[in-house]
Amino acid sequence: MTQPLRLICVDLSAPPLFDKADPDGTRRGYEPSAAETIAAKLGRPVEWVVTSWGDMIPAVNDGRGDAIWCGQGITDERAALVDFTDPYAVFDESLLVRADTEITTAADLAGRRVGAIAGSTNMALAETFPGVVPVAFEGTDDVFGDMIAALRAGTIDGLVDDDVALVPVGDEPDLKIAFTIATRNRWGVAVAKGNHGLREEINAAMRASVADGSLERAWTQWMPNLTFPLHADSADTTQ
Repeated sequence: MTQPLRLICVDLSAPPLFDKADPDGTRRGYEPSAAETIAAKLGRPVEWVVTSWGDMIPAVNDGRGDAIWCGQGITDERAALVDFTDPYAVFDESLLVRADTEITTAADLAGRRVGAIAGSTNMALAETFPGVVPVAFEGTDDVFGDMIAALRAGTIDGLVDDDVALVPVGDEPDLKIAFTIATRNRWGVAVAKGNHGLREEINAAMRASVADGSLERAWTQWMPNLTFPLHADSADTTQ
């Protein structure tokens, strides 16, 4: 019997990346579609292992899942704890603010409270804004919702996240995107430290999916307004 590819993620609403699972466990969005595309190349079905943001790395390292496929930016800090595949996505970062604010540039943030997920690439960017007061949000089951609620309540003045995650909420009447910075964050699949065999299997399947256009089709299905950032003639597959 074919062993499923057990992928670790959270169960929350963050379209178009992913949404809360259907009652039968089906997950929708770019990330589940991309994962299924790569798993199909391996001849393995996908089985989702649901956990919290803060528990994902411990979960993969203690064998509760085979890999993390859940919006993980490739950072030096995370790479010290897990091994990353080639990227399956590349995104920029944006600042979300209340619609009635006059914040339009990083210079407007001096003395302001800006939230981001603790230990994330988004927090690393927030900490570079001159005079900003960083507010770290721990990885609860709905950390994104926690940040949005804090922004609306005025507890924070803005929040940093990858542009794709902020597209839907940036259209809500009480919120807006203040600015976007072209940070080109690379997102990868994380496997347990030293699991080179699975890492290379996923890399080979990912490169094949870039080459035959199947990964781009998954991207375009969910994010038609964003240009697919990967190409087949580079070992790193980033532009």
